[in-house]
Amino acid sequence: MNTQKPITVLCVSSYEKGHDFMRECKEQGCRVLLLTSKSLENAEWPKEAIDETFYMADKNKEWNMRDVIYGVSFVARKEKMDRIVALDDFDVEKAAALREHLRVPGMGDTTSRYFRDKLAMRMRAQEMEIPVPEFIHVLNHNDLIEFTEKVPFPYMIKPRMLAGAYGLKKVQNKEEMWSRVNNLGDEQSFFLMERFISGNIYHVDSIIYEHEVRFALASQYGRPPFEVAHEGRVFTSRTIERGSKKEQQLLEMNEKLMKALGMLRGVSHTEFIESDEDGKFYFLETSARVGGANLSELVLAASGINLWREWAKIEILRGEGEYQYPEVQDYYAGIITSLSKQEWPNLSSYNDPEIVWRLNKPYHAGFVLRSKHYKVAEEMLEKYTERFYKDFFTTATMKERPSD
Repeated sequence: MNTQKPITVLCVSSYEKGHDFMRECKEQGCRVLLLTSKSLENAEWPKEAIDETFYMADKNKEWNMRDVIYGVSFVARKEKMDRIVALDDFDVEKAAALREHLRVPGMGDTTSRYFRDKLAMRMRAQEMEIPVPEFIHVLNHNDLIEFTEKVPFPYMIKPRMLAGAYGLKKVQNKEEMWSRVNNLGDEQSFFLMERFISGNIYHVDSIIYEHEVRFALASQYGRPPFEVAHEGRVFTSRTIERGSKKEQQLLEMNEKLMKALGMLRGVSHTEFIESDEDGKFYFLETSARVGGANLSELVLAASGINLWREWAKIEILRGEGEYQYPEVQDYYAGIITSLSKQEWPNLSSYNDPEIVWRLNKPYHAGFVLRSKHYKVAEEMLEKYTERFYKDFFTTATMKERPSD
């Protein structure tokens, strides 16, 4: 008779995501706790997989970290927490701080900075001779002046800690640069500035176990996420051709980066840019989480690998056993999503058998397609993109922060 107590996993998420992560934990026999925002009390969480839910008072999804530590420490008087996992990028620091405070194994504050702080990850990548665009901390104004004398405009001014395209500002000259810097006021040191590189942007989605990349899939965005978010575009991404030189370069850079940043185990979403000017790949940013914008559905369609479920398996194992993931399928896949002018857009005319997943979200249209043939997936995605602009596309103003 097995009398071993089940592993207790605390999932931290200020956004509604990670349903399959929690389901996998439950199916593996874990006790699953969820810490989330009070504003998400009525969200469609997978209640059958959650043993108990705790809510944090939140103003625009922002939590008081001292209250988080007090609250979780109080729960810990009765619950022994074996794993603490951040399901969203914005919660990585929270989970790291909780692990440090409660002395729960896992990624601590130091390593988590490499996967959240855009300045820290760039500095570390540069130290390990991984190409990055020229960058500088928005801190010392004399250094900024020197940077402008050596590095040509335009620049991107980026928040160090926000995810995705939030807070990004492109500046074309010194006047625009100083206007942006001065407008940041006391927030300046929380930003970095880097040379803007024009080119195609790629992402590599990985599974890492015991410092080894066990699975990685390289894909290419249709339009850069910054352009989609700030200028209004249909969002697309598709897996790149297997065995190609680009795939080999991206996978090698990704593997080198994961080792450089000290990723022991988990999942990662990493972005690179292929410069129009010199044809080289440059590292842009990474994260210790499943990629947003439903990219996990793209990975699932192309490979059969559910990143959320595999991540859960890894967290449960925590180096105490050999990790084996399912057999990888051999498809090419693409994803397309857009804000929609209709609350519930009618996609019934999009009925090709290659469509394997559909987005169910008000004022959004989207789906994932897959094919055994690279050209078929590529051409279908291009055709669908043209139709989306006619049938559904609309824009909304991008906020400075996700909580604005």
